[in-house]
Amino acid sequence: MPDALLTAERLVRRFARSTNLLVAGRTFDVVGDRETADELRALLVRLGARLGEGSVLFEPGATPEILLDGAALPPRATADERIDFAGTHMPVSRGIADALRENGVVRGVRIGIAMVLEPKTAQLALLLRSAGAEVAVYAHPDEIDPAVAAALRGRGIPVDGDPALSGSAERDAAVAFLRRGLDLLLDDGSHLIRLAHEQDELGTLRGAAEETTSGLTPLRRMAAQGALRIPVIAVNDAPMKTAFDNRYGTGQSCVFAIADVLDAAGIGLRDQHAVVVGYGPVGEGVAAHLRALGTIVGVTETDPVRALRAAHDGYATGRLRDLAPGALVVSATGAPHTVDAETLRVARIVAVAGGVPGEVDVAVLRPEERAGAPLPHLDRTEDGALLLARGGCVNLAAAEGNPIEIMDLSFAVQLSAVAQLLGAQLPAGVHPFPAEADQAVARAALAARGEQLDVRSDAQRLAQDDWRSPRYREATA
Repeated sequence: MPDALLTAERLVRRFARSTNLLVAGRTFDVVGDRETADELRALLVRLGARLGEGSVLFEPGATPEILLDGAALPPRATADERIDFAGTHMPVSRGIADALRENGVVRGVRIGIAMVLEPKTAQLALLLRSAGAEVAVYAHPDEIDPAVAAALRGRGIPVDGDPALSGSAERDAAVAFLRRGLDLLLDDGSHLIRLAHEQDELGTLRGAAEETTSGLTPLRRMAAQGALRIPVIAVNDAPMKTAFDNRYGTGQSCVFAIADVLDAAGIGLRDQHAVVVGYGPVGEGVAAHLRALGTIVGVTETDPVRALRAAHDGYATGRLRDLAPGALVVSATGAPHTVDAETLRVARIVAVAGGVPGEVDVAVLRPEERAGAPLPHLDRTEDGALLLARGGCVNLAAAEGNPIEIMDLSFAVQLSAVAQLLGAQLPAGVHPFPAEADQAVARAALAARGEQLDVRSDAQRLAQDDWRSPRYREATA
């Protein structure tokens, strides 16, 4: 890769890694007419950014090279600093939490959060507490940032879970969390919702909200079989969650994490062949970000509509066994056994975006070494493929999860779902997130970003309300 291209890519990744902020939709100012500055401008546009006088200034070769709001990038060395920094960039969630506090709807309500524990999740817990709820957090052993957990406990919010737990000890910790006497549960993957039903530990639980596609699929199966005994809001299906969290958030964070890990090993993405497995919203985002970094992308799908969409987006499509040899394979299905032993034998590199346990069928790993030292988050399977993050979700294991502004939108939907669960007598089953609530989150996000929303004219509104055909009405007038 030419030096200017590599320098531009590394600057953008450094900004994202240092701040955990989003590139798409943000306005960047790039100073200088040098080759690196030109490459930087082109890359930012490919990633969905805008150019102009914005909050971020790139000046390649200067000291510092990146300014945020006119100053050097803020310190985020401690968990408390990362939590507080996230809070300053979550205005939509903060606004909804303020509304919950003002109307008193969550005062005294016991709410459990069972999600990946990182700074944005910590902010969700703090916002719910500020609204008057009694909050507790649980995180699975492979989804907990111990420093963030300690910081949250230091602020008076109990956190269950420990990276050292496994097997029956992990299960016992999850059951103990369910026995806290929760009223509502905000879940990711529906692991705790399903465990509560399996163990008959529903107790006082009045309802739940589910964050992911992989979590909603079994819940809908439970509902169809009459096994789901509480109402669950399908947060994942809300456009303000899926359209942004999955495509822009997971796309950026996973691809940049992959690039960071491989860069440390002396491997670049540009001109490398890659195959994205699955072309749902996560796959769309991963493919788009890989292509923006210069990767030659193919897509494999089992759904004919999604495969056709991938083809119309300009990607080669085909079977995994045909596209995987020598390629970077990124699983974006959220389904177990997506990358099997055959794929591991022929792929060059394998990573998981999004992720569920067992998405890659891995038996034996040995640390990858360059210059005599093992590289972090990079192993080699016994079949020869380089595996990132041991087959876990790469943006959590090797980075800080989805960008802050993206989780602001997702958690705004979660906070709104809390209000829906408390404000209506919903029967057991999976329920859609109301369209009007989704629109309210979108309007709040536009206002926070200073964006303008157009309005229909009186003539447009009248025409829309009149169901008669204007063609024939005018012909007979």
